[in-house]
Amino acid sequence: MKTNKVLRSIILTYVIIWFSACDNDDKDSSVAKNNYGIFTIIDDKTVQMDGDIDSSTLRHFESMVKDYPNITKINIKEVPGSLDDETNLQVSRKVHERNIATHILDEGLVASGGTDFFLAGTTRTIGNNVRIGVHSWSDGKNEATDFPEEHEYHQSYVDYYVAIGFTQENAKNFYFFTINAASADSIHWMTEAEIEQYKILKP
Repeated sequence: MKTNKVLRSIILTYVIIWFSACDNDDKDSSVAKNNYGIFTIIDDKTVQMDGDIDSSTLRHFESMVKDYPNITKINIKEVPGSLDDETNLQVSRKVHERNIATHILDEGLVASGGTDFFLAGTTRTIGNNVRIGVHSWSDGKNEATDFPEEHEYHQSYVDYYVAIGFTQENAKNFYFFTINAASADSIHWMTEAEIEQYKILKP
């Protein structure tokens, strides 16, 4: 009888450990399903975004909208920039094509490529005490302002702003404002007047 009690105790211990492991796996799976890189699912229609855009962001976005096709709004906490400009413009275009709204949360910020992403929202709103930053780009040797206005290097950015709803004139005006506002290694935080002038918000 003593041996049976010991055996039962051992079996019971293994059962408890097994169920505990399964429970943890379920929790880990739940967390994984709610996070797609810098995107976190809030509910079926709302996502929070926090972090730099990189080469994996497009893949994460596509996986997310496949799993949650009814997403209509992205709440931005902090997106200070992009580590991959090409990917940034691709995912931003998809945000606009899917008619998704963007909103910067209270105390939030966007800058550089993060600002370009925010502009992709078909409606664009902000909370209190937010910052919107812009600056020039650099290819490692030259800055955007080193090239004449008619240079082809500028056109892809202007085309992007047009693709997300800016008029040709507004797209060009805003783009050249950004590259002259601050050098590539600096940042210019837009004033309320500039935000209004360049039609950054779209309620």
